[in-house]
Amino acid sequence: MSKTIYLDHSATTRIHPEVKEAMMPCWDDFYGNPSSLHHKGREARQGIESARATIAGYFNCDPKEIIFTSGGTESDNLAIFGVAKALKTKGNHIITSAIEHHAVLNTCSQLKKEGSEVTFLPVDKFGLVSLEELKKSIRPETILISIMYANNETGVIQPVEEIGRLAREHKIVFHTDAVQGIGKIKIDLNKLPVDLMTGSAHKIYGPKGIGLLYIRKGTRLLPSQVGGHHEFKRRAGTENVAGIIGFAKAVELAHQQMDTNNKKTADLRDRLQDGIVKNIPEVQVNGHPTARLPNLLNISFKYVEGEGIILNLDTNGICVSSGSACTSESLEPSHVLGAMGLPAEDAHGSIRFSLGLANTAEEIDFTVDCLIKTIDKLRQMSPLYKKK
Repeated sequence: MSKTIYLDHSATTRIHPEVKEAMMPCWDDFYGNPSSLHHKGREARQGIESARATIAGYFNCDPKEIIFTSGGTESDNLAIFGVAKALKTKGNHIITSAIEHHAVLNTCSQLKKEGSEVTFLPVDKFGLVSLEELKKSIRPETILISIMYANNETGVIQPVEEIGRLAREHKIVFHTDAVQGIGKIKIDLNKLPVDLMTGSAHKIYGPKGIGLLYIRKGTRLLPSQVGGHHEFKRRAGTENVAGIIGFAKAVELAHQQMDTNNKKTADLRDRLQDGIVKNIPEVQVNGHPTARLPNLLNISFKYVEGEGIILNLDTNGICVSSGSACTSESLEPSHVLGAMGLPAEDAHGSIRFSLGLANTAEEIDFTVDCLIKTIDKLRQMSPLYKKK
């Protein structure tokens, strides 16, 4: 197969043609500064507010509760730093999990250096946070709980509703990083007990450089960057009009086609998993068997390095990853798999396959065939492997 087989959609997605089309007028027509009072500024402002209303409609929240940012990392930073600053007189204890994206982990670690108390909750072998451990960790001075909706490496979905109810019982602000969940999980923010939620466009066939932070009305949060009055004084800086309009279109398409897309990618994921497990010995599927995203599969191949697998598959036009794209240059094993109890050598041999709308059964079968040959070749070269 000569074409590229892209199985790294959790890192980023190719922009959808309809998203691109929706953004095109921004380059020629809606080029005004949305803060300007003249008609070109008003046109740009109307585009932003229409997009904000569209996104809010799909999440069932007030448009004024949606704040646009530069992406998931900024939204996570704004949520965590913002609450910590706003509630510092109430308390300084934050609860998060050991498997969060580094945009959350490193933000919490920075606050810890500055004097905050941070609890990093463990997870079980399936990658799930324990509600009992969470209950035990809550203190009178706890001001924030930040637990991701779905993990970016394993696809495991956390019990967000139960965590949110527990947070409300104790009057604690609850933030969830839903970057991987948006577009695959139906989210009703009118019912879901979440105070802050992070989203990013480029994970759902939208443009890079645009994200959102949902801030429930009444949630105390101070801005992380100062300047003008933009985004309801929550996030200073001239808005990315084209990105915002593209984000709204991506959210619209994702929700309109969610059930169909989820079934398609889940079928392909299961086909890939079955092909690997049946044809390659000594592999392990990482994560929860059912509480997981429909398009993501994480598998450990014993006695080989993930980097070797990635490079060999790449020579066949197959794009996969060994975990989060944000840590792809690190030689350290996955902190997510480590927290789940995997030995370092098994974590090093783990690959994340994340499927998308354009993938086909033919591509999956070709990938399995390449994997069989690749793993056999790499194991023959490995001093750890003893052929039985």
